[in-house]
Amino acid sequence: MRHSTSAKILVSLAAAGLVLAGCSGSEGAGSSNSPSATGGDGELAEVTVTLNWVPYGEHAPFYYGVQEGIFEDEGIDLTIQPGNGSGNTVQQVAQNNTDFGWVDTPPLLNGIASGMPVKSVGVFLQTGPSSVEFFADQDISEPADLVGKTVGGTPGDAMYGTFPAWLEINGVDPADVTVVNVDAAGKISALIEGQVDVIQGFHHDQAPTIANQTGREVEALPFADFGMNLLGLGLIAHDSTIADDPELVQAMHRATAASFEAAAEDPEAAVAAMAEGADQAPPEEVMLGQLETTIELLSLEETSPGTNTAAQWEETLAFLSEHTEFDGETTVETYWDDSFGGQR
Repeated sequence: MRHSTSAKILVSLAAAGLVLAGCSGSEGAGSSNSPSATGGDGELAEVTVTLNWVPYGEHAPFYYGVQEGIFEDEGIDLTIQPGNGSGNTVQQVAQNNTDFGWVDTPPLLNGIASGMPVKSVGVFLQTGPSSVEFFADQDISEPADLVGKTVGGTPGDAMYGTFPAWLEINGVDPADVTVVNVDAAGKISALIEGQVDVIQGFHHDQAPTIANQTGREVEALPFADFGMNLLGLGLIAHDSTIADDPELVQAMHRATAASFEAAAEDPEAAVAAMAEGADQAPPEEVMLGQLETTIELLSLEETSPGTNTAAQWEETLAFLSEHTEFDGETTVETYWDDSFGGQR
């Protein structure tokens, strides 16, 4: 499958970093004053969720849920904070600087394997969005066409560590593909300026951005379409929050799931809510395309948002253990608490 869309994201990465640096406080998820949605006094619990990146269409359900009172109905006064990469958001949750995080699964697993006290409470993107992206005139239609190409990647992100394994399972020697290390903020520019032929990225986000900025057709090879579907993005919490306030975690999971369902029913309204509520949002037509692709990745015809099976986690862990440098435990319970989004 090929993906071609157009979009543009206007963001300030420096501003995003400043926001992240400021999202801390004594009321963190792991503190004795951790917010609760079950206080019984009628007051809303002040809760923060830090995204994996600066806002783009995938995040519209959170803003829609706030606007429509979905989180408020669960006793939550939600503040949505921009992120600076999934790995950084995992750290923010582990350090009690935010109550919940929205992160990609491979960086989460690496963080937990390194000792960070966090867990997934439900992955929402059943199909991972990792891909390689390129201009259509590169005439790339399968992984074998990457031989001899230069590919921009960012060490430490979700795609970088799995890319060599993805090449190998598709019969391509990684040595035949040149990977150029590029800062996350510079990948799109590197492709546009011709410094690399291809970049690693999330096809539902970056490909539309590039197309809109250049007016050129952009295509992508999603890893999931070529033998490597790893669980994608979802909700995480600190171990102490899960242990001390499971009612809050359950409320947050319910509200997030309901918000994604509502956004799937009315994407235009969700995008309008995000345009009003997010300071660094892309144009509405861009967000709509991003959100519509996100909805496809939820697999709503097969399962409800944020619902996983142990088999899905086992498959992701087994693949990473066998094909990458991941050396963490392969016990599912180490990484995912099925009390909130488990399908039994």
